Amino acid sequence: MSTAIDLAQLADALLRCRETPDYPNALNGLQVDNRAPITRIAAAVDCSLRTITGAIEAKANLLVVHHGLFWGGLQPLTGPHLERVRLLLSHDIALYSAHLPLDAHETLGNSHLLAGELGLAPSGGFARHQSIFCGVQGTADLATADLVASCDKFARSHGGHAIASAAEAGRRTRRWGVVTGAGITADTMREAVECGLDTIITGEGPHWSAVDAEEKGLVIVYAGHYATETTGVRALATWLGERAGVPWSFVASPTGL
Repeated sequence: MSTAIDLAQLADALLRCRETPDYPNALNGLQVDNRAPITRIAAAVDCSLRTITGAIEAKANLLVVHHGLFWGGLQPLTGPHLERVRLLLSHDIALYSAHLPLDAHETLGNSHLLAGELGLAPSGGFARHQSIFCGVQGTADLATADLVASCDKFARSHGGHAIASAAEAGRRTRRWGVVTGAGITADTMREAVECGLDTIITGEGPHWSAVDAEEKGLVIVYAGHYATETTGVRALATWLGERAGVPWSFVASPTGL
């Protein structure tokens, strides 16, 4: 039977965790070890009291997440942070987290999989972060309103909804980019214009991005930070479950964002 360390080593190699740049607080990899062999995997977007409780209820002893324990940086073991750690340890649950390595992966990545959910075929990378692309881009010829509706259907299936920046009636999407989560930055917008994109699908973005998008000839579809990052952890849990020969389940915990 596989241990948490065994599965973490497989995931680290698959996702190229050591070579992939990320924010320091991501701390990609095995964040909490356990003692028993892995018998069931739970997947969730965030490590929170709700998702840890969901893993306990599912009788899982490995929780795979996109956002791990340490997003808030160094903090004392008090209050809710202590309760998260206490629950993991007292129920012998291992925790594995993958942030940008999961976003950037060419088959299990959030952006790649979201494009597929929307019927879009990626043909290249988008949203560069240092040496990697966190998103994907491609070509199409479809009504932008139809694409927005598809994004909204996807978002609603995960407890959210999608909205779009201003667009003229009858507009069509011909060059698109997908970058999940909080993917809209000044650099992303600049890259979109340089690539000739006309539509960006993302999770969330600052207010100024909708203002700038209209003036740059772009439409941005904001489909929810949480919703757009549900696909990667599901795919990774499936992949790990197949290799360990154990079942897995998803712990839904929408944030409203």
